[in-house]
Amino acid sequence: MKIDLTGKKALVGGSSKGIGLGIATELANSGASVCLMARNESRLKEIVAQLPSSNNHSYLVVDFSKFEDFKIKIEEYVKNNKVDILINNTQGPPAGNSLSKNIDSYQEAFDLLFKSVVHTTSLVIPGMQKNKWGRIINVTSVSVKEPLNYLVLSNSIRSAVVAWAKSLSVDLGPDGITVNSILTGYFDTERIKELNKEKSKSLNISEAEVLDKMKSLVPASRLGRPEEYGYLVSFLSSDNAAYINGASIPIDGGLLKSY
Repeated sequence: MKIDLTGKKALVGGSSKGIGLGIATELANSGASVCLMARNESRLKEIVAQLPSSNNHSYLVVDFSKFEDFKIKIEEYVKNNKVDILINNTQGPPAGNSLSKNIDSYQEAFDLLFKSVVHTTSLVIPGMQKNKWGRIINVTSVSVKEPLNYLVLSNSIRSAVVAWAKSLSVDLGPDGITVNSILTGYFDTERIKELNKEKSKSLNISEAEVLDKMKSLVPASRLGRPEEYGYLVSFLSSDNAAYINGASIPIDGGLLKSY
């Protein structure tokens, strides 16, 4: 099956590295015109130059953790640009368990993971409704089904994103717009390396031991590759996936024990 997204415009958050970059690359490989969003402008420039048909792509420098600044930039972008495919993805909040976080921590995580996602989505919906076509895909986590104790902020707020997305899918389905969430397992990214470094310190074991333990929990016995994530997003963004709506799809090598 060939995925052809020629003529579609995609806006991809957190796309200077890791999963976001894997998504942006595969969307571009499938023919979409991609606008990458992240904080590092020099890195964004490099990526755009390396994407196939580089003249078709662009970037937007944003910091999702500074909502008021982000709000101004994203509103200006959507006012002047069409968005057919929206990939809601941001950097993750700080790690920690429920006893290590105060109310301000939850507010910051809410602004980062929920407020920015809902606002961006609200901006692109009118254009999608006008065109009777759209794809809204949220990068979330397996922790919404099986909470990870050391990621209490992510557990809490990403669960809200998934519930909101399910509600939104009902409202937008009649307009030819699908809304889906992807439950992310363990992927070979900078974020995983950072989390494993913190784990190694708290458990007083090496980072290699942390990684081996992580792999042992996955039936596939390995971490996922960012491009594999991109394959799933490209499919969900295509007409082939028009009947997949309101779904929460794990991509985890079999990590989740629930069904």
